[in-house]
Amino acid sequence: MACSRIPCARFAGITHDHGGQVYIDGANMNALVGLVRPGDVGGDVSHLNMHKTFAIPHGGGGPGMGPIGVKAHLAPFLPADPRMGEGAVSAAPWGSASILLISWAYILMMGGEGLTQATRVAILNANYIASRLQAAYPVLFMGNRGRVAHECILDTRPFAEFGVTVDDIAKRLVDNGFHAPTMSWPVAGTLMVEPTESETKAEIDRFITALLAIRDEIADVAEGRIAAEDSPLRHAPHTVEDLVADWDRAYSREQGCFPAGAFRVDKYWPLVGRVDNAYGDRNLICTCPPVEDYAQAAQ
Repeated sequence: MACSRIPCARFAGITHDHGGQVYIDGANMNALVGLVRPGDVGGDVSHLNMHKTFAIPHGGGGPGMGPIGVKAHLAPFLPADPRMGEGAVSAAPWGSASILLISWAYILMMGGEGLTQATRVAILNANYIASRLQAAYPVLFMGNRGRVAHECILDTRPFAEFGVTVDDIAKRLVDNGFHAPTMSWPVAGTLMVEPTESETKAEIDRFITALLAIRDEIADVAEGRIAAEDSPLRHAPHTVEDLVADWDRAYSREQGCFPAGAFRVDKYWPLVGRVDNAYGDRNLICTCPPVEDYAQAAQ
């Protein structure tokens, strides 16, 4: 693919004209593999992370493993360690190079055509979600043809006017059995949905159903049918204890515990209800038994 046909290459040229360097973040390779060559984009550094795109788990930010390619003028600045010798496979002596075996096996099993198809499906899934949800949630950074790449950013900031926050939406998704998408990145107060190629259409549709039902609950707050602090959004997530305890809330048990996107059979039940995230981050609370309890148990 010619460099002039890639919009990013034009940005790279402008950056170079002003004395800058361009870094390509390979975490987004699941929109590029088989369709675009990173070298054609014009970057000076290409960090091709294995997580997400090449089957390495992304939990906790991902292990950050993968090759880092640079142009010749940056080669003298690459990390080196005399203990590693020539041809080092990791920038740090104790790096987890063995994790790359997973990606190696994945690439061999998928083959070139399979990897390219995975990229196409990742882009299709993200655009399907964006098109289904854009009437309910503003979608940021869409192209001039109304399309996104492999992720779509849902803007929840307009709901703050009614007292509904991105945290309320994220925690309500737990009632539906979904871990919330990336919150407040790259834009504060948003949800970045990145379905990749691995989810089935049925699961994506269930996710969309959940978000549309949440949007209806936001409308209930916005139109004065229920106060934000009394809504299922503010009380989410709901536990089994909530279900069986005395119920004095402004909405039904069914709405609280079995929202539209939740499974009726094999439903996921969160272990705890609503917690104060910021307080928990700032105040370490140890729940381990005292040392004397261990001594007593040993006797």
